[in-house]
Amino acid sequence: MTAFEKEIEERIIANEKDGDLRAKASAFVSASIGSRYSYNFSWLGRPIIQYPQDIVAMQELLWKVQPDLIVETGIAHGGSLIFSASMLELNAICGGPADAQVVGVDIDIRSHNRAAIEAHPLAKRIRMIQGSSVAPEIVEKVRAYTVGKERVLVCLDSNHTHEHVLAELQHYAGLTTIESYCVVFDTIVDQLPAEMFDDRPWGPGNNPRTAVREFLKDHPEFLVDERIDHKLQISVAPGGYLKRIR
Repeated sequence: MTAFEKEIEERIIANEKDGDLRAKASAFVSASIGSRYSYNFSWLGRPIIQYPQDIVAMQELLWKVQPDLIVETGIAHGGSLIFSASMLELNAICGGPADAQVVGVDIDIRSHNRAAIEAHPLAKRIRMIQGSSVAPEIVEKVRAYTVGKERVLVCLDSNHTHEHVLAELQHYAGLTTIESYCVVFDTIVDQLPAEMFDDRPWGPGNNPRTAVREFLKDHPEFLVDERIDHKLQISVAPGGYLKRIR
């Protein structure tokens, strides 16, 4: 570890103990979610609906893991697919897997979003599957893409109810290869006021974070990478960066 890297690690460790920093970061997250802050960003022309901090964290993971397959549930406008494809393209330019792909699953891929994604210059690295991410036939289609792949990374960001996310974890977390990650987004829901989700079937006590906690009880092959949480402070996925360790 270089002197600079050592300084970074010391700052990240200090973040965990800095109550004032953590409180202010939490206040920002709560206020910004109410104002739909994450809806203001795009990646190479497509809305991504993520916090910049999580985007940077994902870039770091994709460089570190060098996956030859990324599995994503939830497509929306396609920004995350484009982001993943762009990172795979950069990895390939730098000597990473030349034929790496990202597979996106969504129960409703709207025609205008599909058309925009398919017309994008990075579409060659993207495959899309329409259907419920927990339907057996859809799970099998996704599994088929993992055949022959050495490093698989998974991102779950579709229906945010406890039941649905737990089912996704049971179906897809096992596709994650050792030393790679299964990232569960919007675990932040569990820390927010219930009134923020009056029009949603999820909320505090019923969300991705509660699903992660239940999943981890029986899956010691995964652990929460708390270093990422301490580094980011501002994230929609606290406790959601799951590293497969065996």
